[in-house]
Amino acid sequence: MDLPRIFTIRESNHRIHNPFTPGKLAALGQALRLAPGTRVLDLASGSGEMLCTWARDHQVTGTGVDISTVFTEQARARATELGVADRVTFVHDDASGYVADEPVDLVACIGATWIGGGLPGTVELLRNSLRPGGLMLVGEPYWRREVPDQQTARACLAQSVDDFLLLPELVERFGDLGYDVVEMVLADQDSWDRYQAAQWLNLRRWLDDNPDDELAETVRAELTTEPVRYTRYQREYLGWGVFALLAR
Repeated sequence: MDLPRIFTIRESNHRIHNPFTPGKLAALGQALRLAPGTRVLDLASGSGEMLCTWARDHQVTGTGVDISTVFTEQARARATELGVADRVTFVHDDASGYVADEPVDLVACIGATWIGGGLPGTVELLRNSLRPGGLMLVGEPYWRREVPDQQTARACLAQSVDDFLLLPELVERFGDLGYDVVEMVLADQDSWDRYQAAQWLNLRRWLDDNPDDELAETVRAELTTEPVRYTRYQREYLGWGVFALLAR
């Protein structure tokens, strides 16, 4: 039970595994007005940057769950580095079936709604761990503008145009699922660049150090094609944001 190696190679120097900068992650924490002692469950928590920095800055407590052994170890090291290892715990597990032993104040899935088979299933999964009146955070892609054809959609890593919604339609979808959107922080093109372009340097450094590895050909192919794909399609069409939800 782990992520494919290519994923951890691609994001080896990332602390945040989505198109948020540290500033945007901090802005989200401030916008939510987190009270000290807020209990958090973060599903698909990656390298734990959200939990660790919010434990430091807002005195939250909580648990992060991720399928990657590499990212889980990075999260534990980050908690120690920031002096919050007594307030946050990181579990190597499949987040798709994880429910908290006791309801929490805030439950999150930031950019990994595949753990519930899509947005509706992930919202239902998160609801199972949330106390009445608690806050839900969902990170989700959306189309920045109308997508002209299926080729463009696939170049943005979607199977079809219908995989994602325009931003107003996504906000409306949360309402259809029974939730009010009470805050949001959106990625912008610069924060997307910091996420995507940093992967190219990670890939090149790894390739230089591991020319004979069995993945070298795969990494070479990705490094050759990804900058063009991203700048031609994804940067222009694909948005991403974190949405704070309260049940109606």
